[in-house]
Amino acid sequence: MLKYFLLYLCIAAGVPVLAQSKAQPKAVLNHQALYVTDLEKSGNFYKEVIGLEQIEEPFKIGRHIWLKTGPHTSLHLIKGATEKKEYYKNHHICFSVPSLEAFIEILKQRKIEWEDAAGKKGSITARPDGIRQIWIQDPDDYWLEINNDPQGFEKP
Repeated sequence: MLKYFLLYLCIAAGVPVLAQSKAQPKAVLNHQALYVTDLEKSGNFYKEVIGLEQIEEPFKIGRHIWLKTGPHTSLHLIKGATEKKEYYKNHHICFSVPSLEAFIEILKQRKIEWEDAAGKKGSITARPDGIRQIWIQDPDDYWLEINNDPQGFEKP
């Protein structure tokens, strides 16, 4: 009752009152962007090793590659970084694959090292929930987690 009385006082006094919405707007992830030293090398890595599909890039100025990462999300590679930097492993992008073993075979063929969460080379982290994960770095040393989460990838 007090709420309605206060609302009446605000209206009577000419104070603008915003209508309350029951559903608050929520943000959704649209894209991530990585600043890279060699656009072609990074683009090839994400397409050939990670398996991302290149999508149309609207700027068409030769400084970007856009890659599909989900139904409504993308990864933007942006040319222009002058040098590689050191990154923390906890600052990473995670990709899920249907078979971690098959993905590791791709890494072996391409002589790409991987490690577990603790940094042990050639090892796999087994989380308590059954998800298995490895960690790799892209050509600019950005960290990537690769896991076998069955909910984390689109099924054909």
